[in-house]
Amino acid sequence: MSILSKLCVGWVIAFAALLFSQASNALPDGKININTAAVHELAQGLKGVGRMRAQAIVDYREQFGDFASVDALTEVSGIGSHVVVANQDRIVLADDAN
Repeated sequence: MSILSKLCVGWVIAFAALLFSQASNALPDGKININTAAVHELAQGLKGVGRMRAQAIVDYREQFGDFASVDALTEVSGIGSHVVVANQDRIVLADDAN
């Protein structure tokens, strides 16, 4: 296989991975499940949460497991109670929560 062919295959794989990672876990009512949402969903769906804070949420979740409460978000570096209060109406812990 030529180097050009290998590069093309690599680009196809990278593009497919990007598409797969952009699959939405957002709930139909606009709520965000902080236990399943991807970085881009957290950054786009939560007030005061940019890409870096969203990544910190995902990293925390991967290290310590699912959040047991919305207030547990304050344990994430860079997430204060003001962020939780600003988003309390859009954060859920399970996909079937109201």
